[in-house]
Amino acid sequence: MAVKIRLQRVGRPNLAFYRVVAVDSRRPAQGKPLEILGSYNPRLLKSKDKITVKQDRYDYWLSVGAKPSDTVASLLKAALGKNAEADGAKVKAKARRKADAKAKAAEEAKNAPKEEETKAEAKAEAKAEAKDEA
Repeated sequence: MAVKIRLQRVGRPNLAFYRVVAVDSRRPAQGKPLEILGSYNPRLLKSKDKITVKQDRYDYWLSVGAKPSDTVASLLKAALGKNAEADGAKVKAKARRKADAKAKAAEEAKNAPKEEETKAEAKAEAKAEAKDEA
């Protein structure tokens, strides 16, 4: 059984409210969930207040192989606050270092033929001098 952790819409029209549920992925969007893990209220102002999840149950479902939807994963990351920002900063710093390394390698590759040309020219000059001396 493929279990997904996803949002299930409940509430009145124009007043959306969602449940965070663990559900068999083959069930319809409004089908009966295996377990209700929490809720998401998009009308609240602070991202930390918008989502509430039973962390122990969420971790349990992840440990048995459930996959969170992209939306649930991003909401939980935003709700974590500083930790998510710190992780994002680490990822950005790593990407920046990687980009700098690529740029440096490209610059070295661009300069490398010039160095080889100068070496080849030096060899040619040495051969010419050797012929002149002989």
